[in-house]
Amino acid sequence: MTVVTLIRTMLTMVNICISENSMTRARQARSIRTRETLLSLAREKASAVGYGALRVEDIVSAAGMAKGTFFSHFKDKDALMDILIAERLNALLDGMETAPKFQSVADVVAGLMPYLAFISSERYVFDLYLRLSGALKVEEIGEIAESLVRLDRILIEKLDREQFRQDVSPELLSEGIQAFCISSIAFSFCALHSSQNVENRLETQLTAWLCPG
Repeated sequence: MTVVTLIRTMLTMVNICISENSMTRARQARSIRTRETLLSLAREKASAVGYGALRVEDIVSAAGMAKGTFFSHFKDKDALMDILIAERLNALLDGMETAPKFQSVADVVAGLMPYLAFISSERYVFDLYLRLSGALKVEEIGEIAESLVRLDRILIEKLDREQFRQDVSPELLSEGIQAFCISSIAFSFCALHSSQNVENRLETQLTAWLCPG
């Protein structure tokens, strides 16, 4: 093989690599655009009909895509909802993060209520929140579970230690608050215990937990 032939061969190989890389980048860009289109349509439709009533068929129909395209980006509807619901949760946590420290049980409840109002807005949302929060065994840790880590950190930071019980750690106080939040919402969905709303029940529970005696 002559030097000229060798150079030509090498240039051809380089051009092939460049072409393949360009094609790969183009496919990746199309995939990102498709995913964002599906997410945008899902947000729009969830806002109109709710998360529980949202159907995959409606999303792909609005997008003009095959159902298989949806499932190439999301394992199932719950995987999509994990992203959308976590977006709302994190937006609500943004507000909680900038609030003043909690000086009383009333402050804690008031700070949590926008977050809890969303979780309890639909039975489907609450059910998915529980299933994907890490409380139940799941194969993967998703967006909702990660948002709970953030909630825990915010609660620990916002509790004014001088105003609440001192015999347990801030970490344990936060765990208790989160547990009572879940029980308050669960009772609100139960016909036998729905006479008291989430806010009033939570205030009673947190008074006993944060300020015993």
